[in-house]
Amino acid sequence: MYAESALDRRSPDSGVEPVVTPQPQPDAPVRDLRRVPIHPDHWYPVAWSREVKAGRALGVRFAGDPIVLVRTATGKLFALEDRCAHRQVPLHEGVVDGESIRCCYHGWRYDCSGSCIDVPYLGKERLPNGVRAYPCEERAGLIFVFPGNAALADAQALPAFASVSDKQYKTRRFGREVKCHYSFMHENLMDMNHQFLHRKQMGMMRARSLGRRRGEGFVEVDYVFERETGKQPVGEALVFGKDGGQNNKDVMTVRTGYPYQTLQIRSGSGTLVMDLWIAYVPLDAAQRTNRTFGMLSIRRPGVPFALDLAWPLLVWFTERIFKEDREIVEMEQAAHDRQGADWNHEVFPVIKELRDLLRECGARTVIPIQPIPA
Repeated sequence: MYAESALDRRSPDSGVEPVVTPQPQPDAPVRDLRRVPIHPDHWYPVAWSREVKAGRALGVRFAGDPIVLVRTATGKLFALEDRCAHRQVPLHEGVVDGESIRCCYHGWRYDCSGSCIDVPYLGKERLPNGVRAYPCEERAGLIFVFPGNAALADAQALPAFASVSDKQYKTRRFGREVKCHYSFMHENLMDMNHQFLHRKQMGMMRARSLGRRRGEGFVEVDYVFERETGKQPVGEALVFGKDGGQNNKDVMTVRTGYPYQTLQIRSGSGTLVMDLWIAYVPLDAAQRTNRTFGMLSIRRPGVPFALDLAWPLLVWFTERIFKEDREIVEMEQAAHDRQGADWNHEVFPVIKELRDLLRECGARTVIPIQPIPA
């Protein structure tokens, strides 16, 4: 859109055709990324498979929406709104009955489609409406739901998890709740310039970016590392390899392929030695708390059982790193909430591109401003 310059206006009586000089309009205001909701039209993990036993139900949440996961005695898994249509009591408090679930209050019964198939004190011809059903899939020990438009579920691919199913790798499943908007998590992992934060665990490491790429629905960046001070911890060697990639041959690639994130390390020969997949799932309507679901796969060395024996040390080391990351992103969220807006002065090009991607791929609505806790 262009504005007409005052100098180029001509009187209709001048006999001269009016000339309009293009004048660029001011840029539209950039959306506060921390108020951009995650887009629901994707598959999101909401629980680990082990959390939903046969014949049991589990209540979970996605961006404030309550969902019940039900596993029948035969192993069939389905997901419904976590409410009875009658008195709105959570269905996860109910009883799994055959291939359905009964509300704990009046015994209303729902099948996997969400249809109410039995009300004990009514005839079959008088059954009421049911509740919403969510597309639900189970993969690699994770339970996924599609919280958006169910008609789009088949067109959206689930993660492949090739390393998790490969016997050459040992996988650690991890995750917990983190009190921040999901965008802080994407930024933290993609920006390896924050190695100063982990100096007590890893010594002083300097990351050098080799280049970045931006495409439809993704941003990724390559890094190599150099140790400036300190010796390499054993735990780091297990995760990042000997010398932590500082030989400038091992390359770390961090990628946000919306809405997931991955981190891979490849040796100079191209062998994938570490493969991390991670997702950040908003729990509350304000999307200020997310549950992290991660799978870290490490390639087994040539020595049999060496990785298995060292596994407790690897778990200890990664937990310390994750703890530092969790604490810092929660500080970022707290600062944003106190300020009431995003005051960040970002200088790293890949993070600028990442922020643009998250804005573009996020939902079009806006998270309301939340009151500052007393």
